[in-house]
Amino acid sequence: MRISTKLAIGLCTIALSAKLSAQQTEVVINLTEQTACLIQDGKVAFVSPIASGKEGWGTPIGSFKVISKDMNHQSGNFGLVTDPYGRIVNPNATPASYVPPGCRYMPAPMPYFMEFRKYVGMHAGYLPGYPASHGCVRMPKDLAADFFARVQVGTPVKVVGNSRNVSRLRRAIPLLQPGERTAGAPVYGQRVNRRWDLNLRGLHLLSAK
Repeated sequence: MRISTKLAIGLCTIALSAKLSAQQTEVVINLTEQTACLIQDGKVAFVSPIASGKEGWGTPIGSFKVISKDMNHQSGNFGLVTDPYGRIVNPNATPASYVPPGCRYMPAPMPYFMEFRKYVGMHAGYLPGYPASHGCVRMPKDLAADFFARVQVGTPVKVVGNSRNVSRLRRAIPLLQPGERTAGAPVYGQRVNRRWDLNLRGLHLLSAK
């Protein structure tokens, strides 16, 4: 009985500590400024540029909490279709899209995914300098990794502002630098990686959501 009691107290302490840690950290996403701030103990730890939801796919405004984390997440709604040689046949595909014989559908990778509303979250992705996602909040890879390391399930996320009133546009920021690859993302061949990761005309595919 004594051992069971100590174990129960220990588990409660761990759960309480995790809850307090999550409460001491907060994310504030400003759609007007196109920034995300990570606040810890009342102080700003990081400020990241973002690309929020585009027209018709707006990022939801309000108060939320992180409900899940997945370092190697892949989109369940968007991707592309490639032929046997790695050439992109359909850059705006969905799981329901037609896949010609010999081709295959590949879901868009969303590294360091931090979901704060069903199917909507923060993750590493291409930033063209303006709202461009399907609702998610894209960040540069290094900052997404920093947010991911400090954000826990239960961390408050506040989304404010309006993407229709973006105060300034920024220079495009790619997800990857030449020679790099998304951590955990599948390797499909150099041609696909170049088109998928680095080509300025198709970089948005990395964060189709």
